[in-house]
Amino acid sequence: MDLKKHITLIHLSIDNKKYIGLQFRSDKVLERMVKALPEISWNASKEIYCLLNTKEHVTLIFNHFRGIAWINSTYFFKKSHAKNLDEVFDVSWFRNRNLPQGYKCCPSSYLDKLELKGYANNTVKTYVSCFEKFLNYFPDTAISHLNEFQVREYLKYMVRNKASNSYINQSINSIKFYFEIVLDLPNQFYDIERPRRQRKLLVVLSPREIKMMITATNNLKHKCILGLLYSAGLRRSELINLKISDIDSERMVVKVNDAKGNKDRYTLLAKTVLEDLRLYYKQYKPNNYLFEGQTKERYSASSIQNIINYSTQIAGIKKHVTAHTLRHSFATHLLENGTDLRYIQILLGHNSTKTTEIYTHVATTSFAAIKNPMDL
Repeated sequence: MDLKKHITLIHLSIDNKKYIGLQFRSDKVLERMVKALPEISWNASKEIYCLLNTKEHVTLIFNHFRGIAWINSTYFFKKSHAKNLDEVFDVSWFRNRNLPQGYKCCPSSYLDKLELKGYANNTVKTYVSCFEKFLNYFPDTAISHLNEFQVREYLKYMVRNKASNSYINQSINSIKFYFEIVLDLPNQFYDIERPRRQRKLLVVLSPREIKMMITATNNLKHKCILGLLYSAGLRRSELINLKISDIDSERMVVKVNDAKGNKDRYTLLAKTVLEDLRLYYKQYKPNNYLFEGQTKERYSASSIQNIINYSTQIAGIKKHVTAHTLRHSFATHLLENGTDLRYIQILLGHNSTKTTEIYTHVATTSFAAIKNPMDL
């Protein structure tokens, strides 16, 4: 096989019919072979060879070019990155909204797919909000007539209005979800350019500030929550999903189930946090989840942030602190204390050390050996 010869398969929608598009660099051999495919046609408007999208045609393409060219199907076969969560799918907020006259709502098929794919409730709200803003930017255009031109026009509008890169990316994801998942046209807009991710330094607290936060509260449950978020490097969603059985005092680890990417992992359990947890368990007697509300339901994400806001205010910390700030601080402090980056990667549940490397930009250990010119 000539590795220089390759054909990329993409999904196309032409006259409301699904087609397979074949993209390749100018090559006489490939062009002759493509033309030899039965029922192949050239679409002048999209400037691409295409076949009706059927299982038979997909098999035919792979067999036809076997040993001659590599078939790149990265953009053709859809993948799901949704996360299976232990929570009830709730769209009551969607049905109970008071909307202005003429407002274009997200179609029910969109919500159905989000539920089937197991998306978290917070993600559902974000996707629906972003997608509806896109729909209502074109009030006189039916959803069935929206295409790549409108998508690009809307993205230009967001850029002109200085929308953040993260919000633009969320909007692209919500729009792509409709075309690729709801309409079953995977990677229909794979060539839509995304804004470059902004490289901003993480907010990190010092060990002293962490202790000030934890000691600032007299509430034992709140103290345990803050202590676990920091000492185990947990995400907020991971903390509220912890069960009593996930605290392993024999091995001094915390088991995190169904974390981001549907992965389980173990992380550290601090001795001081374990002591507080034992007192907390005797006093609060949780039934199922480690942290429960007044009616024994799982603790809410907003309650976690309220605890953080209160403790930072009492401790006199002026930085904007979230649960993820405590996780960032955990990783940064480990790195500053000489812990190998690969171990930090495992404790945080990152797929790659590239993700964990962001902490090298905020760790100050390497600065200690540098003599400030002001002090020379």
